[in-house]
Amino acid sequence: MINRRDFLGRVGAFGAFSIVPASVLHGATAPSNQLTRALIGFGSIAHSGNHLANKASRLIGLCDPYVSRVRAGLAHAEKNGFGKIKAYGNFMELLADKDVDIVHICTPPHWHGCMSVMAAKADKDIWCEKPMTRTVGEGKRVMEVVKERKRMFRLNTWFRFQGKFYGFGTTVEPIRQVVENGLLGKGPLKCTFGAGQGFSWKFGWSGRVNSSVEPVPKGFDWDMWLGPAPWKPYTAHRAGTSFRGYWDYDSGGLGDMAQHYLDPLQYLLCKDETSPVKVDYVGPKQHPEAVGRFDRITLTYDDGTEVVLDGDESLKDEPLLRGSNGLCVYKKGEGSTTLRIKDANGWWPDEKVVKTLAELPKPAPQQTDFIDSCKTRKIFALNESNGFRSCTMFNLGIAAERLGRGFEFDPVTLHAVDDPAADRFLYQSMREPWKTEMWG
Repeated sequence: MINRRDFLGRVGAFGAFSIVPASVLHGATAPSNQLTRALIGFGSIAHSGNHLANKASRLIGLCDPYVSRVRAGLAHAEKNGFGKIKAYGNFMELLADKDVDIVHICTPPHWHGCMSVMAAKADKDIWCEKPMTRTVGEGKRVMEVVKERKRMFRLNTWFRFQGKFYGFGTTVEPIRQVVENGLLGKGPLKCTFGAGQGFSWKFGWSGRVNSSVEPVPKGFDWDMWLGPAPWKPYTAHRAGTSFRGYWDYDSGGLGDMAQHYLDPLQYLLCKDETSPVKVDYVGPKQHPEAVGRFDRITLTYDDGTEVVLDGDESLKDEPLLRGSNGLCVYKKGEGSTTLRIKDANGWWPDEKVVKTLAELPKPAPQQTDFIDSCKTRKIFALNESNGFRSCTMFNLGIAAERLGRGFEFDPVTLHAVDDPAADRFLYQSMREPWKTEMWG
């Protein structure tokens, strides 16, 4: 393991922290009036425009178990006007820094739960990448500690409040209007998610079995990268972006993409305060370490609403939403932003769809500025509570996938019903000392 002195010695040429004088800000907010944030992890996610380039708060530091990434991050930050920032020997030093207001967690998912809990205990506000956590147990713990410590939490998927929603090509708001006002009928809905509806499950993100052990690269803290995950010998395929293909760190396309897909669905179904009561699985037996494909996963709510994750594309012609009185799809075509609604009398004319949506009440406004949330303490649109519920949706599916069968779930107790085998996937252990940091 790289110790703090060696680590900082390698990056020290970049590692000093400086405050940018107000005179060079050209009218921008002075640093003393901005909240500060620091990044944990500086891979491809942290490089994106929504993260490093976000200047609503002031970036003051970062850490990563790859020394080369820290060097790159410090140089990139200085080149792009952030000035010189701090390099931390590990994320615990970052959390101990009183100058940091907001922690941005950009690590692989196996770290999300533990780091979120530790950040909340350190009285930091938290901006966490999706998926929120790998298991129901981790998500429950994050929700509890964030609330206990009165922290602000943002989960970084945004389709419930902005942007076109994948296969629909429109924002979620008009779809929620259709559902909430009963245009598809008052009974349960069937919701289908697969390639035919515009939602890819990215089955190429699979792990490898029996990879040869390789030497740990110089300048990389493999033990810290593993963190709470079970110890395994180093292989490059586990540690690169291909980590998504291993159950220990992520859960393939389902774990990586489902919160993007299912969180907006949970919102438009008005189910932010509950979870499915049953999950069914159809597909091949999964390898215990490497993620594979699934054919179909069905999540059922207590009102009968079904969410079907179509892996084998056998439901490619199904609409995204089907109710007792009709169905709803997106009208594809250049320049079109019109939802298509069909009832017993046939397809609605576009003019009727537009007029009806204009006359229906709109959903309540959402708090969509996380920095403002941190300043005002107004709960962010996608937070520790509704984020936990949408994360639970696909974590139930992942548990069924690994178990090779379905099971019933209690959305109040948050445990499988009389099914210890299923619960073992919903509540997984961690390596020490991270187990104590998470649960102590």
